[in-house]
Amino acid sequence: MSGPEGSTEIVNEPAVPAKPEGFVAGADPVMQSLERVAYDIAGTNIPILLTGESGVGKEAHARHIHRLSGRPAESFHKVHCAAMNEVRFSEVLAEAGENAEATDAGGRTLFFDEVSELDPLCQKMLLSSLPDDDSTPGPGTISARLISATVMNLEAEVQEGRFRKELYYRLNAVCMRLPPLRERKTDIPRLVPYFLNKQSSLLQRPRPSLSARTMKRLTDHAWPGNLRELENMVKRIVILGDEEFALAELAHAGILQVSAARVSDGEGTSLKVAARAASREAERNLILKTLEHTRWNRKVAAQQLHISYKSLLCKIKQFEELGKIAH
Repeated sequence: MSGPEGSTEIVNEPAVPAKPEGFVAGADPVMQSLERVAYDIAGTNIPILLTGESGVGKEAHARHIHRLSGRPAESFHKVHCAAMNEVRFSEVLAEAGENAEATDAGGRTLFFDEVSELDPLCQKMLLSSLPDDDSTPGPGTISARLISATVMNLEAEVQEGRFRKELYYRLNAVCMRLPPLRERKTDIPRLVPYFLNKQSSLLQRPRPSLSARTMKRLTDHAWPGNLRELENMVKRIVILGDEEFALAELAHAGILQVSAARVSDGEGTSLKVAARAASREAERNLILKTLEHTRWNRKVAAQQLHISYKSLLCKIKQFEELGKIAH
């Protein structure tokens, strides 16, 4: 079956084994093993710790486990730990405590996103709100299922004194490490069709048929930004309707792969594109070095960079989507 001139359409794209609300079952053996673990523990109240690089799908897996448990979708509550202070966090815990004796309390899931970002006081507050291992939750304690996520090595954070040891062991009853996309590339042929369908529907654009060459390039790319970067690439393909032009945005260390290939072939590249890439790379390097210096304390990093906390979060998100920041 032929596509546009110079390309060959994929005749049979793989079926996408999608689960409710967008979970795509993996083809990779490690992901299949994690799926079996998710099924085994979904119906329990065992605390779960999800670890992995930024963009690997920790929240998607948390929501998937919540759905497998039979809990209603509206009872999934996400807590942005990086944005928590003493007052905000006390309100979150108070609400959870107030619902401890409610009939549907056991049906709630509290998802602590980037739990390593909790400051020491908030960590202490959370620990004191957890019921004893074998006790029935009472007023002021949390009865909800707890799922925490982090990009950090919490064990190392404990050793460095930045995360409470007792809290770490309470949250880490079952640890699920989600591998980066570069370690499970057999999942890409399943993810791409799903993202194409999703973005075409959201953007109300025609669903493109990708050439075999494009699929190979998508599969061969390292995807430092993981699923988030892959989805944004597919989104650009849908928006632009030109897979070759969209793929020119694939970047590695601030250098456009396609432009670099053209230079090596003697075709030349745009000075404006190179200058823009260099400027963004310089900004990325400064932000990354500051984050590393502050041990990824975003609030302190924003102060040192003389920008607002919100602006820093936006820039981090932008670079994550382009695959230029992953930690």
